[in-house]
Order: sequence, then C-alpha cells, then structure tokens
Amino acid sequence: MKTLGEFIVEKQLDFPDASGSLSALLGAIRLAAKVVNREINKAGLVDIIGSAGGENVQGEDQQKLDVYANEKFKAAMEARGEVCGVASEEEEEFIAFQGTKSKNGKYIMLMDPLDGSSNIDVNVSVGTIFSIYKRISPIGSEVTLEDFLQPGYKQIAAGYVIYGSSTMLVYTTGNGVHGFTLDPSIGVFCLSHQDLKMPTQGKIYSINEGNYIKFPLGVKRYLKYCQEQVPEENRPYTSRYIGSLVSDFHRNLLKGGIYMYPTTASAPEGKLRLLYECNPIAFLAEQAGGKASDGERRIMDIEPTELHQRSPYFVGSTEMVEKVEQFLSECDRFEAP
Repeated sequence: MKTLGEFIVEKQLDFPDASGSLSALLGAIRLAAKVVNREINKAGLVDIIGSAGGENVQGEDQQKLDVYANEKFKAAMEARGEVCGVASEEEEEFIAFQGTKSKNGKYIMLMDPLDGSSNIDVNVSVGTIFSIYKRISPIGSEVTLEDFLQPGYKQIAAGYVIYGSSTMLVYTTGNGVHGFTLDPSIGVFCLSHQDLKMPTQGKIYSINEGNYIKFPLGVKRYLKYCQEQVPEENRPYTSRYIGSLVSDFHRNLLKGGIYMYPTTASAPEGKLRLLYECNPIAFLAEQAGGKASDGERRIMDIEPTELHQRSPYFVGSTEMVEKVEQFLSECDRFEAP
C-alpha cells in the first residue's frame, strides 16, 4: 500500500517550481499530526484533558490539548524551515519565524490546531485544520500581515487531520482530495481514499438546532424543507451534528450532506473563522465536487480584512448548498416566520 510520503513525492511532479519545499512542509504536518494523535490517545491516562485555565483570542476556554497541539504544529513548521510564519486560531497575532532558513521559506500556514477540542473529555472525534499559501512578502524578509490576509482561492494546499476511531489525514493541493489512514502498528499514513468525490446530493444536514430561534428565516425554512416527508425526493433528511467541523464535514464528504453555521441574532457575523476553518474546508469541498458559501457568495472569493474574521458558513453537497442559498435569497434575514 502506498504511504503518504511516497504519494507526496509522486505528486511533487504536479509542482515543478516547488523544488521539494511543499513536499517537505506536508511531511512536517504529517509528523506533528502523529505526535498530537499520540497524546490524544493517552488523554484519559495523563493530565492533558480539561481546561488549560485561559482563553484564546475569541474569548473561548482553551483546553490543555489546544495549547499542546498549537505548540507542536508551530514547532514542526519552524523546524522544517519551509514556512516563514504561522497564524493560529489560538494566537492573537501571527507568528513570524526568525531563523534565516525560515525567513527564506516560501510559504505561510494558517491553522486551527485542535478543532472541537471540548469533545476530548467525552471521547468524541476532533481534528486539526490547516491552510497553506505562498507568501507575498519578499523571500528573506520577515513575514507580514498581508501574507496571511489572502482570499481562499489563492490557497495552494489545505487539509485536515481527524482523530477518531482511526486517524486520517485528508488534503488537497488543487489536484483532487486524497485521504490517508494511520496504521498504528507501524506509525505510517497509508493511502486509503484516493480522489475523493462528494455526492452532489446527500441525505444528512448538520447544524446546532439548539440555536433555531436565533436563525435567519431562510435557514428556518430550509430546515423545515429538510424535515418534510417527500418519499420521491428521499426526504426527510437525517440530522447529524457532532459539534466538530472536521468530523461533521468528513462524514458529509464521504456520504453527502450539508454543514451549516449561519448568522444568528447574537452572532451577526457568524461564528466560524474564515481563515482557519472556512477557507481550507471550502478548498477541499470544491476539489471534491462540493460547494462552500456564506449564504450569498463563494467563501473563497471573500477578501479577508483581519486574522480572526468570522463568517456564516454553508458547505457540502452542491445541490444542498444551492438549495439553502435559494431559501436565504427569498427571505429577509431575521423576519419573523
């Protein structure tokens, strides 16, 4: 069976100007993922579960594993020298690596080091999301904010690691989506899902329905549409919500479905982060034949203005995303039903 390392080298031919640096960067992500996976699998045995006692820049409680994963991925990126800087959901500002080798790095990385970390305590799947761009600033100089504020369509690679019943690394470099499952007996990621394609129509919708009263009218009407009994259209659909974007998206990628985190009356800009969550998952979705939208426009066309910018988010099977966009366009956002 082909390993992730072998696959990366083979696909290096897709990027003749990369001279191995992107392959080395993906190799660093692979290493950090294995280190984080090891600690997650020991989470009930060592003192690494629960709150770290602080908050991240979004005011959310940081879990001990959030901090651990953040540090391990940063260290892996800096050690390899292909990345000149990193921006993380857990850090208020971007991190500019100071070494001479790092300043010569061609790439920057944005990441959510441990998506869904509040699920760790109850043994539910979590993940790491990453997004890679070519830097804009001159090679050899220090990385700048402009390097990180690039629209999603400029990504050159993106992916996630899901730490679940098995550990998988799923990524794209703009030539399809490929998944690798970690064989724990030998510590190697092996190709298990080549050229993944998302069904254009699914039967699963994923949303926190506990916020129903706060949703825009278009989303409320779409949920009623999903719940209607229409046998010839294979409705009603099934509700499945894990509370971890990586886990919900991974299921919908394989089976077909839609993940939604709309605006609410209390969060008019949405909750998910454009740069750390929305853009990388959107890149994967589009490469697999799906779609990602903020309800009105393509997610990857949005020009970011700040590191921790938020956005409403609808991602998944193309027909399902287009249907919720239709409902939203027909309704005023917070009109009483």
